[in-house]
Amino acid sequence: MASDVRCLGTPDSEHIPVLVKEAVDGLRVRPHGTYVDGTAGLGGHAQRIAERLDAASGRLIALDCDAAAVERTKARLAAFPNVVVLHRNFGGLDKVLTELGIEAVDGVLFDFGISSVQLDDPLRGFSFEREGPLDMRMDPTVAATAAAKLAETTHDELVRVLRDYGDVRPAKRVAGAILARRDNGRLDTTRDLAEAVSEALHFVSGVPKETRTVFQAIRIWVNSELEWIDRGVRDAVAALAPGGRLVCIAFHGSEDRIVKR
Repeated sequence: MASDVRCLGTPDSEHIPVLVKEAVDGLRVRPHGTYVDGTAGLGGHAQRIAERLDAASGRLIALDCDAAAVERTKARLAAFPNVVVLHRNFGGLDKVLTELGIEAVDGVLFDFGISSVQLDDPLRGFSFEREGPLDMRMDPTVAATAAAKLAETTHDELVRVLRDYGDVRPAKRVAGAILARRDNGRLDTTRDLAEAVSEALHFVSGVPKETRTVFQAIRIWVNSELEWIDRGVRDAVAALAPGGRLVCIAFHGSEDRIVKR
């Protein structure tokens, strides 16, 4: 798909997550059950789940690999004493549950992709529409930046990334332009990357549509998103109690294929 933004652009207190009713209804939340929101974001889905839980016996574990999102979610869910919010990647769900002494859960929710808050912050480097450092890390504490990855990559590897993660058809042409800019010392910002795509597709009027999917592909690569999704889905299935439910919101084919395997 052209976009994988996973929330509507509203203030934090009014954050409306994508498919919130469908996703939470799909979990069939039991008041006394134990649930995981593996992609807490701004806490929109988590709040809806918490509201359906019994305050004394229900339990929700909300995870996010973005420390800023964790702090926002903690603030939003402060009124729910049965909610634990952790700065963790859902790909390590099995370890989280072990650490918390939880043997099984009644439901897990994943909302894959990037949030509008992350996209709107130029310092995060996710958007070609806002100039900022070429970062793109979901968790700045663990991964190399997009600039660092691009500084070391080869033409063949970058072509694979663009094709596999962004379905970029002119991948060879775009990869060549990106690496030419890198070799000339002109690949430090989001504007630099966007201009490289425009240079590769100079015959296109305006901003090439591939710019969005090039940014998507590099972001997925930088954060090893598909690998984490694969691990997270496997862990979630293994952790489900009898009758438990796994709900995944996926925005493009690579995510969808992993979920349906």
